[in-house]
Amino acid sequence: MIIIPAIDLKDGQCVRLRQGRMDDVTVFSDNPVEMAGKWVKAGAQRLHLVDLNGAFEGKPVNADVIGAIVEAYPDLDIQVGGGIRDEDTIQTYLEAGVRYVILGTKAVTAPHFVSDVCTEFTGHIIVGLDAKDGKVAIDGWSKLSGHDVIDMAKHFQDDGVEAIIYTDIGRDGMMTGVNAKATAELASEITIPVIASGGITNLDDIRNLCAVADEGIMGAITGRAIYEGTLDFAEAQKLADSS
Repeated sequence: MIIIPAIDLKDGQCVRLRQGRMDDVTVFSDNPVEMAGKWVKAGAQRLHLVDLNGAFEGKPVNADVIGAIVEAYPDLDIQVGGGIRDEDTIQTYLEAGVRYVILGTKAVTAPHFVSDVCTEFTGHIIVGLDAKDGKVAIDGWSKLSGHDVIDMAKHFQDDGVEAIIYTDIGRDGMMTGVNAKATAELASEITIPVIASGGITNLDDIRNLCAVADEGIMGAITGRAIYEGTLDFAEAQKLADSS
């Protein structure tokens, strides 16, 4: 299992939100490229970049910053989400060197879009399913859909997505611990990899995920914990490697 540092971008800065609220923001760096370098130096094999402005506006806003990170670390697997709602945006990111694009709201509201882009951009599409109490949330977590997480994941698996990022939005940014049980339940129901996200706080969370990683959990995204120091990234990856 790999540990994936998150770099959330708002107005060109590296930030973290609590439960997706744009008005509850902590700025960790005004130099995201430098921050990316910190995690690469610490041994990161992949980075998770999110254009927060883009997620709320429905179109890329921090694409220049993302492009600068990709240019600085061309050999690194980088996955990008936030405001990706059309094929042109996907193509632009992939041509810039991004390895994976993450679809969120558009995947839920227009499922046919996922099958179309999986055919056009084979091997590069990840779907992020943000959930609360087993139901999928959309529009920057501002509302819950009536869709069941596992049912949707199976649908996207059939479409050909590379992986599912599963986020328990009740825990994201709250430092309350990862929902390893729900993540493992989802992973056990599908054959494509699941990436855990939301609530990872310390090494115990990494241990809990490692204990169920055989269900199909290939990675864990962490943000606030590695910025605030409750989780040492290098130690987390070392633990994951030895499990």
